[in-house]
Amino acid sequence: MAIALAKLLISAMAVFMLVSATFATSEEVPFMVVHKKATLNRLKSGAERVSVSFDIYNQGSSTAYDVTLIDSSWDKAKFEVVNGNTSKSWERLDAGGILSHSFELEAKVKGVFYGAPAVVTFRIPTKPALQEAYSTPLLPLDILADKPPTKMLDVAKRLLVKYGSLVSVISMVVCFVYLVATPKSNVSKASSKKKR
Repeated sequence: MAIALAKLLISAMAVFMLVSATFATSEEVPFMVVHKKATLNRLKSGAERVSVSFDIYNQGSSTAYDVTLIDSSWDKAKFEVVNGNTSKSWERLDAGGILSHSFELEAKVKGVFYGAPAVVTFRIPTKPALQEAYSTPLLPLDILADKPPTKMLDVAKRLLVKYGSLVSVISMVVCFVYLVATPKSNVSKASSKKKR
């Protein structure tokens, strides 16, 4: 009885999945995935620049038209645009296509910055209203932070990468030789005491 009920539930779920997959793919629409990435670059003058890049992927089954990217999360009192623009427009993004955009900012104020997701608007022929997609959020950026000197850490890291495996193999061989070369008198005394 329980086996028959389990088979019935499994076949009902399979039918449900097939029907829902049919309905999900019946309408051809774009599906936007927007990846936002920011990296900090400290200049020798002490200033810090933020490089922001976007990759917009159309993972849907149809073309998106009038694609516009707007990233308004960068306050003009805290950041100055050095290279590029914080917004960009394209005529279209075909299904399976990728668009990229980047710009560079210079930080004016020290502190932690929490960036909001950027907005991508696009139009599809079957709907009159503009569609929206949001980018991935940024991790907090510690702008103009007092960072400890990393030269010693870089040297240690390079040495560890270069000689780490060699040191571990040598230490295993030394341990093995030590175990083989130690006198076995303590072991034989302990085993002879157990025999009594």
